Amino acid sequence: MTPLYGPRFGSYPAEDVTWLLKDLSDVRLEAPAEEREAAVQSGRAHYAESLPIEYQPGPAYLRLFHQALEASAERVAHAVGLVTELVLRERGPDAVLVSLARAGTPVGVLMRRWARFAHGLDLPHYAVSIVRDRGIDRNALRYLAARHDPARVMFVDGWTGKGAIAGELAAALEEHAAETRFPGDLAVLADPGRCTPLHGTRDDFLIPSAALNSTVSGLVSRTVLNDDLIGPGDFHGAKFYRELAGADVSVVFLDAVAAWFPNIADRVAKDASDLRASDRAPDWSGWEAVRRVAAEHGVDDLNKVKPGVGETTRVLLRRVPWKVLARTDVGDDLAHIRLLAAERDVPVVDVPPDAFPYACMGLVHPDFARGAVQ
Repeated sequence: MTPLYGPRFGSYPAEDVTWLLKDLSDVRLEAPAEEREAAVQSGRAHYAESLPIEYQPGPAYLRLFHQALEASAERVAHAVGLVTELVLRERGPDAVLVSLARAGTPVGVLMRRWARFAHGLDLPHYAVSIVRDRGIDRNALRYLAARHDPARVMFVDGWTGKGAIAGELAAALEEHAAETRFPGDLAVLADPGRCTPLHGTRDDFLIPSAALNSTVSGLVSRTVLNDDLIGPGDFHGAKFYRELAGADVSVVFLDAVAAWFPNIADRVAKDASDLRASDRAPDWSGWEAVRRVAAEHGVDDLNKVKPGVGETTRVLLRRVPWKVLARTDVGDDLAHIRLLAAERDVPVVDVPPDAFPYACMGLVHPDFARGAVQ
C-alpha cells in the first residue's frame, strides 16, 4: 500500500494532504446518473462501485460559485478556525487530521493551514475513504496506526446531513477496535444535523466546496470500492481527473478562505472560548426532521432524503433528483440549487421557515427505473 501525493495524484500540493487511496485514474468507471440510479435502486450494484459522470458547470453556474465564494469566505474561515481550535483542545498539538474523502478533504487542508497560521503547527493530514453500509477503509486505518498514535487521530468531514456518516464512522471504528482502537468522534465545518460536538457552526449555509465536484476537491473523484479493482491489500480507490485542470478551482477556494485568517484571528480566539463553554451535545434533531419529511412525502428509504445545502447539491449533481424542498427564508445560499434544479427540470417546493432545521432538502427519485417520469 503506497500513499498518493500531488501533483502526481490530485492538484493539492504534496504537503497539504496524503491520499490513502489506490489510483484508478486509467479505469473507466463513469456511468450516466439514470443508469447508476437504476442499478443501485434495483440492488444490482452499490453506489460506490462506479462513479457519476462529472458535471461540468456552465458560465452562469460558475459565476454563482465565485459570487458565493466571495460572499462566504469569511464565514467559512471563521468556522475553520473554531473547529480547529476545538480539535487542538481535544487532541493536542500533535493531532493527526484524517479527512473523509472527498468532501472532508478541502476542510482538512484548511484546518491544517489554520493550525500552521495560528499556532505554527505542521499537522499531518491524510484523506481516507468511508463508504455507507461498507465502513471505513481498514487498510488505511492500519497504515495510520503504524505511523501515529491512534489516540491523536481526528476524523474530519465537511458537514453533517442527517448524521449517516457520523454513525457509519462510529460503527466502523468500533468494529476495528479489536485490532486498534481509534477515537470515534468526528469534526466538521458545519453541523446542521446536530450530530457532533466538534463543529465550527451549526448553521446550514453554502460551503462553496460543496457546490462543485472534483474541480474544487483537488481534481479527485469520490471514492470507489469495487471488488474487481480493490484487492484485500489495497486502499479504496479514486480517480485523478487531470483532464479537468483548466477548470480547477481547488486552490482558488483554499486561498480565498485562508486570506481571511489574519482578519478573524482575534474573533476566533474569543468565540472559541465561548463555543467550548457552550452546550454542544448532539441531539440528532436533524434525523428526526428527515424522518418526518420522508413520511410526509411517502419516501420509505431515508437514504433518499438528503438534508442541507451540501447534500441537496450532491443530489442535483450526482443522482436522479425528484424534488427540492427549500425554506422561504433562505436567500442567496440556495441560488445555485435553484439554477441546478432548473437545468434538470426538478421542481423546487417552497416550505415555511419552521419546516425543518436545514435550509433545504433534496429528495432522490424514490422509485426510479430507466424511463421513469421524474
